[in-house]
Order: sequence, then C-alpha cells, then structure tokens
Amino acid sequence: MTDYHRTTTMFRPGSRTLPRECYTSAPLLEEERERIFARGWNCVGRASRLEHAGQFFVREIAGDSILVVRDRERTLRAFFNICRHRGTRICREESGRFAGTIQCPYHAWTYATDGRLVGAPHMQDVEGFDKADYPLHQAAIAEWEGFLFVNVAEHPEPFETAWAALEGRLSRYGLPGLAVGHRVRYDVHANWKLVFQNYSECLHCPTIHPKLATVLPYQSGANDLVEGPFLGGYMEIRPPNQSATMSGQACGRLVNGDLPEEDRHRGFYYSIMPNMLLSLHPDYVNYYLLHPVAVDRTIVESEWLFHPDTLSDPSNRIQDAIEFWDLTNRQDWDIVEQSQLGVSSRRYAPGPYSPRESVPAAWDREYRRLMGRD
Repeated sequence: MTDYHRTTTMFRPGSRTLPRECYTSAPLLEEERERIFARGWNCVGRASRLEHAGQFFVREIAGDSILVVRDRERTLRAFFNICRHRGTRICREESGRFAGTIQCPYHAWTYATDGRLVGAPHMQDVEGFDKADYPLHQAAIAEWEGFLFVNVAEHPEPFETAWAALEGRLSRYGLPGLAVGHRVRYDVHANWKLVFQNYSECLHCPTIHPKLATVLPYQSGANDLVEGPFLGGYMEIRPPNQSATMSGQACGRLVNGDLPEEDRHRGFYYSIMPNMLLSLHPDYVNYYLLHPVAVDRTIVESEWLFHPDTLSDPSNRIQDAIEFWDLTNRQDWDIVEQSQLGVSSRRYAPGPYSPRESVPAAWDREYRRLMGRD
C-alpha cells in the first residue's frame, strides 16, 4: 500500500485563500484557458465510448472543438474539429459513428478516420497541391485506467511524464473493466476553482452533508498526494456501513475481487488537474469533469461506474450509490454558489486556511504555479 501522510503534515502556516479577481475576472479566465487547460492533459471521458471503429465524440478544450475518434485500425485519435480547406467546423453532432470517412459539409473535403485527406474536389487543378500536406490537425491523446486524456498544446508534455505520480497507483481498482451505470450533467453557477477547492476538503461535511458525515467521518483517513497537480487520499467508511450509499450497504459486487482488505473499508478522493475529480469506493467509482464556461458558471459532468456483473444483476442497488452522491453533489453546488456570491463582494479579502484545509491550500499553490504566480 501507499505510504499515507496525515493532512496536518503538509499544512503550511499562513496559507490564505485566493484573491477576489481569481473568481470574478473574465480576462483571468481567458488566461487560465491558455495557461492551464490548453497546456494540460484534459480528461474527455471513458475509452469505452469508442468501442468500434469509426465511433466518435466531440469535446471542447480551452475554446477548441476536439473530435475524438477510433480509426479503422482501432487507434485512438484526437483532431481539431476544423477543415483544412477554409476552416469550417466539420462535425456538428456530439457523438456518433462515421461510416468510413469524415467529410466537411461545406466543400466536401473528405478525410480518413486517421486524419488523412483523401478527397478534395477540384484541387487537382491547383499547381503543387498534395493531399498529403493537408491532414486534419491532431491533438495529443492518451489512455489511463480506461479514461481518455487530450492535450491541445503544440508541444505537450509527454503524458507518461505528466502522469508519473499516478502511474499504477490505482490499478488495484480494475478501472478499465468498469461500466457506466449512470450519468448526469450539472450546471453550477460558481467559478470552477471553487468546485475544486470544495471537493478537496471535508471540514464542511458535518454542516453541509449530514448524511455523508454519518458514513465518512471527516476526521478519518489520510492523504497520500499532498503537493502538485494530483491531490487527495482516503476517508474511512464507518462501520457498520459497507459503502458510501444511502442505506450504507454495498450496491453490488466489489469493483475488483482482489481489492486489498483495507481498501474495502475506505473511499478515495482525488482532484486531478486540470478538469477531473475522481472518487473510488469498494463497489463503485464516480468521477466528474469540469468545464468552465464563465467566471461564475461551471458545467460538471459525472458518471457512476460499476462492475459489469453488478449492472447485469437485477437485484443490484446502484440507485443507492447514485442517490447518495447526487444528494451530496447538489448540497455542494448550493454552497459553492453561495461562495461565488460572497467572493464577488467588493469587501471580500483572502482569509486564512486551517490545518483541515491543507489540500485546498496545496491546490491553490499548484494553481498559482501553473499561472506563473508562485
């Protein structure tokens, strides 16, 4: 097992919250898109969405529309969703399956699913024109534990370097083999950073989440990732509860039958920059993808993952897990919306963090580093 460190060991005295403009400045949000989202490895969802050759879905990253597709050789690809002819957006649908090629709706330039230009009407009359010079612009793509990540930078940091701290850390959960049992989209009227910061501490749990606090005591557990872009650790599931569900009972079989005994009584919670929150339980996993659309508005997409045998069992209790976190999530969205209103006040000033808020303080330090303000 990982060597865990109590939250108090990483607290830096004097840590304070971020200034007002971090939550209210539209120009700063644009800078965040360029410095954080356009340079980072953004999670775009599960690889299982692209089981078959030609399947695709579209994501927006830092203002760019990105087409994620499995080509005819079953290789995963990510392309900027623009035609090389006159820049027209090629794909309007959010998801689907290409019959064999990708065609621009404007002048019918046509691409193979690996991005090669294979058809360009009347361009044979243009001297020196070579289709090989005009493939779709590619973005870097990587897969980790069944999740897909895309980087739109021209020269991205290699995924294996950026993700070194997480390599193999969660393999015991068998994440690639899990299946989606439920998905939901939340529209949160708060800055994306407030969502990250709220997720990163449970000091608020006794007052905001009375149900959660009976299952996951906020003073339990420890953190194993305490600095950098990946932060978090575990909380103990209080007996006789078996999992983080409304009833306290497991909602199905273990996500992995080989899960170590100590992890069968814990929930693990990680924030993964720039846009992912990951929650792991003995019998299910749920995750969240954050999409900042304005300084005071964030779209949060979430999926609940289960062992396939759980989903095929008519007596499963997956709704027990779904309701537990949907309740908790809505409580969180309500309080971060109140936070947004408060930090927007002209009288707001950064306040001190307590030792129980060491993870959001560490998150703020990483944010400042990425923004060039450390």
